[in-house]
Amino acid sequence: MPSIIFVHPDGAREELEIAEGTSVMQGATAQGIDGIVAECGGNCMCATCHVYVESSQLALLPAMSEEEDALLDGTASERKPNSRLSCQLPVTAALDGLVVNLPERQV
Repeated sequence: MPSIIFVHPDGAREELEIAEGTSVMQGATAQGIDGIVAECGGNCMCATCHVYVESSQLALLPAMSEEEDALLDGTASERKPNSRLSCQLPVTAALDGLVVNLPERQV
């Protein structure tokens, strides 16, 4: 299973193995990562699963949809060029070692 590394705002790191085909958000919530709220359950409707992906790894991700782009404009923490919604990031073998930084707040 691919490993995804979550970096908390205080710098603490948690590495999780997440099954391919699930989203980064699903893996995080199933394994109790604080900092991913996921109010809408992964339906790209709430932006409470906002993360900052390591800039060097952005090319590994699927293209951003118009819906995701619009939701990122309303996140609780600052939108940055490397902002993504973790519900829109399906885990694949290519994402093994992906590093996502959690924002200060989601709501």
